[in-house]
Amino acid sequence: MLPIADDRVAGSENESLAGLADVVTLQRRAAATASDGDEQAVFLDSVAEYLWARDVAGLAAATLEHLTQPVIEVRRHYDLVPWRLTPRHVDVYFAGPGKRGRGTMRSKINRLDHFFAFLEQRYGGEIARRFGVTVESPIDPFNRPVHRGDFGLRIPPSRRATREMFASWRTALDTARKPVIARRDYVMAKLTYLSGVRAAELCGLQMGDVHWESGQWGRFLVAGKGARGSGPRPREAYLFAEGRDLLWWYVEEVRGEFSDDPSSPVAPLFPSERIARAVSSLNLPVPGIAVTPSTFRRALKAASELHLSGPVKVLHPHLLRHACATHNFESGMSLWEVQKLLGHFRPTTTVEYLSTAHADPEHANLAASERAAQRLVMDQGHLR
Repeated sequence: MLPIADDRVAGSENESLAGLADVVTLQRRAAATASDGDEQAVFLDSVAEYLWARDVAGLAAATLEHLTQPVIEVRRHYDLVPWRLTPRHVDVYFAGPGKRGRGTMRSKINRLDHFFAFLEQRYGGEIARRFGVTVESPIDPFNRPVHRGDFGLRIPPSRRATREMFASWRTALDTARKPVIARRDYVMAKLTYLSGVRAAELCGLQMGDVHWESGQWGRFLVAGKGARGSGPRPREAYLFAEGRDLLWWYVEEVRGEFSDDPSSPVAPLFPSERIARAVSSLNLPVPGIAVTPSTFRRALKAASELHLSGPVKVLHPHLLRHACATHNFESGMSLWEVQKLLGHFRPTTTVEYLSTAHADPEHANLAASERAAQRLVMDQGHLR
C-alpha cells in the first residue's frame, strides 16, 4: 500500500496510489493540465512516478514503502506541496514535532533530499511553467546531516569477560523466576556471540531454518540485512561445535516447554511466552509468536548488568556481534573468514568491526619471515 498525501482526499487518491501496478501517471497528468492551479494533483503524480521509477530500479517493496514517508510527513504538517517548502520549514519541523533519534532523522532528511532531486530533474520545468516556483531542495549545506556513526567506537568486552559472563549466567538459569524464558534468552545471547547474527535475524528464525546436516556442525538460514534497497538477503549462519551442542540442548530440553507446536517447521525457534488471545482460545497446537528484538535486547541488558564484569558494563546484541568478530580475528581467523561469518558484502565494513582488535604487527612480521624461509627451502629442494 503506497502512502497517501492527506486524509481529506484519501478516497479519490487511494485508487491512484493503491499499488505501483495501478499507477497511470500520464492520464492523471493530462487531467491535471486542465486546471493550471491543481498543485495537489501534480504532487500526487510526482509521488506515484517516483515510486514507479524506484521500483523499476529494483528496490525492494519494504524500501519503497518508506521512501516518501518523510515527504508526506512534512507536507501534511505544513499543508504545503513540497516545492513550496523552505529550509526553515525543515529546520523547525525536525527540531520540534519531527525530532527523533539521530539515525532516524538522518535517514528521513536524506530521503527527503533524494525526492527533491527527482522532483527537480523530472518536474522542475513543468512546476516553474505552471506555478512560477523553482524546485529547490530545502536540505541545504547547513541542515544536511553529517554521518559520524550512530554509536561511535563500539568496544566489546574481552574474551575472558565474555566467557565468565556466560558461565555465571548459565549457573543462574535454574534459580531464575521464569527458567524457560531465562534459558531461551541465554541461548539467544550465546548464539549471537558464536555466530555473529543480528538480533532481527535471530528473532526471525523458524524451526525449519535450522539445517543440522549442513557443513561440519550444521548451519541455519537467516534473512540477512539488505543493502542499497535490495531488501533482506538470505544467507547461511554458522553454528560451530559449541553452538550446535547449545542449540541441540535447547531444542531437546527447552523448546517443548512453550505452549505452541514445536514440530511445525514454521514455528518460531525462539517463541514469545505470550500468545494472542484469539489463538490461545482455540486450544490447538498452533505455531506461536516469535520473540521481538526489543524483548531480547532488554533481557541481554539485564543479564549483562548482573553477570558481566570489567570496564564494559552493559551489552546489546550488536555489541555481541562486534565481540564475535573481534575475538575470532584475534584467534587467527582471517579477514575474509570474518567477513563471511558476519555476512558483510564489503570487507571495509568488516574492518570497522575490528577497530578494537589487538593486532600484533611484530608477530605477523615474524610469521611472514618464517613462511618466506620455508618457501625458500622448498624451492631449493626442488632445484636439487
